Amino acid sequence: MEYIVSARKYRPMSFDSVVGQSALTTTLKNAVKSGKLAHAYLFCGPRGVGKTTCARIFAKAINCSSPTDDGEACGHCESCEAFSEQRSYNIFELDAASNNSVENIKSLMDQTRIPPQVGKYKVFIIDEVHMLSTAAFNAFLKTLEEPPSYVIFILATTEKHKILPTILSRCQIYDFERMTVANTINHLKMVAEKEGIAYEEEALAVIAEKADGGMRDALSIFDQAASFSQGNITYQKVIEDLNVLDAENYFRIVDLSVENKVPEVMVLLNDCINNGFDPGLLINGLASHMRNVLMAKDAQTLPLLEVSEQQRQRYSQQAQRCDTKFLYKALKIANNCDVNYRQSSNKRLLAEITLIQIAQITQADDDGTVAGRSPKRLKSLFRRLAHNAQLAKAAQVAQAEQPLQRAAHSKAQQEVVGTVPTDNDKTSNDTVKTAAAKQQVHQPKVNIGSLGVSFGNLMKAAKEKPSYYKEPELKNKDEDNRFSEDDLLRQWRAMCNRMGNSPQHQALASRMKNITPSITTFPHIEVVAISSMMLDEMERIKNRIRVTLAQELHNANIVIDLRLAEQQEIKPKMSRQELFDTVVKDNDAVMKLVETLGLSLV
Repeated sequence: MEYIVSARKYRPMSFDSVVGQSALTTTLKNAVKSGKLAHAYLFCGPRGVGKTTCARIFAKAINCSSPTDDGEACGHCESCEAFSEQRSYNIFELDAASNNSVENIKSLMDQTRIPPQVGKYKVFIIDEVHMLSTAAFNAFLKTLEEPPSYVIFILATTEKHKILPTILSRCQIYDFERMTVANTINHLKMVAEKEGIAYEEEALAVIAEKADGGMRDALSIFDQAASFSQGNITYQKVIEDLNVLDAENYFRIVDLSVENKVPEVMVLLNDCINNGFDPGLLINGLASHMRNVLMAKDAQTLPLLEVSEQQRQRYSQQAQRCDTKFLYKALKIANNCDVNYRQSSNKRLLAEITLIQIAQITQADDDGTVAGRSPKRLKSLFRRLAHNAQLAKAAQVAQAEQPLQRAAHSKAQQEVVGTVPTDNDKTSNDTVKTAAAKQQVHQPKVNIGSLGVSFGNLMKAAKEKPSYYKEPELKNKDEDNRFSEDDLLRQWRAMCNRMGNSPQHQALASRMKNITPSITTFPHIEVVAISSMMLDEMERIKNRIRVTLAQELHNANIVIDLRLAEQQEIKPKMSRQELFDTVVKDNDAVMKLVETLGLSLV
């Protein structure tokens, strides 16, 4: 018998068998029952949620000669049988991904002129409609607006934002929802029972999470796991087959972090890396895990967890052991790591520092007993440095006083020796010792606190500007000229070039050249830094930047707004070869020239 994958074998054939789209299917059934059909529908949503399937079921129900009372196709009439046997002349499917030219649309329009021979309507299902070219959309526009009375268009797409607004305004739009983990697990249970496959619910939960809301993806992964496990889908076999990081690692990291056991966390991270997992994947997964733990602390937010019932209980148990402040701070630290991960040159070190910081959140102060075996906080390091500096200064003072002490002591001895008899009796020796002791200069006591060196003073001195530093003054306070973004960019580059002449700002100037400032609301200028370190450096000279641009652009009202770039705003810098390939790909004339002359980048 021919093997059929589960995604095709268990494809819904009626509205009632569609999973997770009850509101949408109810609307379509009511439209069939009432006979109030629009001439164009647009089904949009993520992949694998039933857009094309619902389009076929809807087309079948529209042409059914005797639909049921609830709007379903009967499945026995000539039209339904012809559709099931794929010989229907009233239902046409077009893949716009491979038929996206004007000629293909014109051929489709020619078919709309012929009325149906059997049935009421001609239904045209156009899948991946966003792949049509602009010219094809324009050719399709007029027919879509006023089609013949017997024609119905059903468009399906995963990217609604790529469709022209003029097309959207002529369609009834149905947004399909992502499949929830619970719905996916229930559907996989049904498939496993029909196929006679044993399973563990935790294993199906891993498959559902891996599918990310797509039922077709879930069924494909289910077939893969069933083949690997030979008909017995267990949690460990699914983890091994899909190469998924076990959720047990996240539970262990949180438990160890609460107990401040940094060495054990580092060993666990090393094991994950040795198993082929990227450190960034571990940090992202840990952030999602701690979000679930935070949601599990309150009964109202517990339903937000898209996990199996057994996992939900484990989250609830761990939530009772974790303080809310710990989870907040840990999420913030993990999010900062995710933001800086792409720009980091040593990604493993960044992940290790992140886990160390998380494991030290609940650590006691250095003055008290330190929990666990974690290293002391960085603050204690600065305290030791300050204490060592105090002792070093005290030693220098004491060393400078020693010659004076020796000279005073010697002088006192000479004076005493000159006043006593020169015989060797015991009384004279005692007198010399007593007189010398009375005249001895005592060592001064050094008060370390009076030296003024402390952790607070060190941090204050690092933030304060030198006494000789003066903020520049704005000399053109009356100027208010208009300027464009081209003028702004030109003066920005000139300012960066001048900054590069100063060794103190040379590194910052080279990084600022890659920034393109923009005018948000005139005269507000937005400058986006690609890292938090760069943002801090520009904050220190923000006023100097504003004064410089105000003078060069002749506008004293300029306001500089600095902010950190979002992750999606950071684009990797292209190499010379990548720039060359992009130009060749986007320009047909250049591509033809390269192919004709056999050119390549040297």
